[in-house]
Amino acid sequence: MSRFMLAYIDRPSPVHALSGAVKFVVFLLWSVLGMVSYDTRVMFFLCILGFFLFKISGIKLRDISFIFKMLFLFMFFNLAGIYLFAPEQGVVIYHTRHVLVQGIGRYTLTAEQIFYEFNVFLKYLSIIPVAVMLIVTTSPSEFAASLNRIGVPYTIAYAVSIALRYIPDVQRDYEAISQSQQARGIELSRKTTWIKRLTGAARILLPLIFSSLNRIDVVSHAMELRSFGKYKKRTWYSSRPFTKTDGAVAAAALLFFILGLWVTFRNGGRFYNPFTG
Repeated sequence: MSRFMLAYIDRPSPVHALSGAVKFVVFLLWSVLGMVSYDTRVMFFLCILGFFLFKISGIKLRDISFIFKMLFLFMFFNLAGIYLFAPEQGVVIYHTRHVLVQGIGRYTLTAEQIFYEFNVFLKYLSIIPVAVMLIVTTSPSEFAASLNRIGVPYTIAYAVSIALRYIPDVQRDYEAISQSQQARGIELSRKTTWIKRLTGAARILLPLIFSSLNRIDVVSHAMELRSFGKYKKRTWYSSRPFTKTDGAVAAAALLFFILGLWVTFRNGGRFYNPFTG
């Protein structure tokens, strides 16, 4: 599999054995806790646990290295943007000001700002492994069947399945168009400057959009010809029954979610403040 692909990778692991619906519920609880909490202790534990689960899932980092590089690049620009537009945000949040480096104008580096941006970094780092793991360890068909089993309308469940299948299709189209552009003399390899590579990548977007729209049109017509959505229920080829392990994992995730909220809000706020003693 190409390192550019973000698609289902079939491996024998405890994470793969879980029901798709359970993994989705765990991801939702995990994401809500990660987004709501600014408690460093909670987010650090989420990071450790997230990378541990990623480890036991059997997914190798080289399988999705490009995805992680792009995510970390986005995180870097986001953190830089926070400091550029709000260099005193940490001071506002923690109500103290410990200057580390005296800068120019309002761009003074404070311990509070570094701690705040470190928490933002932990926030991304705690959610990214679980989000990627949900996609690469869950078969789209089985995921849709599991969602339908817990009460999600099959039209919505099937839309989720198509979306998951669509991700690798778009990536394959991008690679195919990129190779076609390079065959026509447009250099996109590492031999050229990053500005030219970025410009060349931008030229791929228009044909990629048109090919995506064409695929959407073909799929929608095929579903319409098969009277998709006419009946209230449907059967699933890849349906998987819920097990005791699924129930135990869902219960553990719910308890951890409640505990994380309690730790976050027990002092009357969602920010852990080490500067007030």
